[in-house]
Amino acid sequence: MRKIIGGMFVSLDGVIQAPGGPTEDPTGSFVHGGWMFPVSDDQVGRAIGEFFSQPYDLLLGRRTYDIFAAYWPYADGEGAAMGTAFTAANKYVLANGEQPLPWANSHRMRSVDDVATLRQEDGPDLLIQGSSMIYPALLTAGLLDRLVLYTFPIVLGSGKRLFGGGTPPTTLKLVDHQTTTGGTVIAAYEPAGPVETGSFGQIESAREDERQAKMKDGTW
Repeated sequence: MRKIIGGMFVSLDGVIQAPGGPTEDPTGSFVHGGWMFPVSDDQVGRAIGEFFSQPYDLLLGRRTYDIFAAYWPYADGEGAAMGTAFTAANKYVLANGEQPLPWANSHRMRSVDDVATLRQEDGPDLLIQGSSMIYPALLTAGLLDRLVLYTFPIVLGSGKRLFGGGTPPTTLKLVDHQTTTGGTVIAAYEPAGPVETGSFGQIESAREDERQAKMKDGTW
């Protein structure tokens, strides 16, 4: 059985939109495209290289696929080797529509059930880069084995966030981490079951009774 391992670049306030460049994804009038480059460092680059160092296939959302397909086959210079590797890898695209998938070795996944079947097959691990929209469904189905977050020391204030609508409550456990000299925290998490709740203790007081009453009638 394969593992499904996600990798995501994220700001301190949870924004994942367009880390790579100004034209990557300006939807919603996002003006900070390319925010990752100025706050990255060599250790981040090495960690990304390690993420893709073992044999892999790619599991992508449709929009991330479009971004990759328009960039990586044409990359030159330092990006040429990565472009060649991405082109050679099988790319499984979670997309319901009939839009063409012209990049070599691309395969359509119409549902999370298709992904579950693929995960059970023999083959290299399935790596996700970006593709935030597919995480809620993967977490709900129990298909995500590990998530690696590259959290950069920057606050963007607006933009698409990690874990959007439909994400199920989930507890994660930290299994590995490092902090780069530039302040990026690279942390790997694995699912650890449902969210549990508890309390550090409650105080009985007239003021707390008043506060609870206000919350109940909507005046707090």
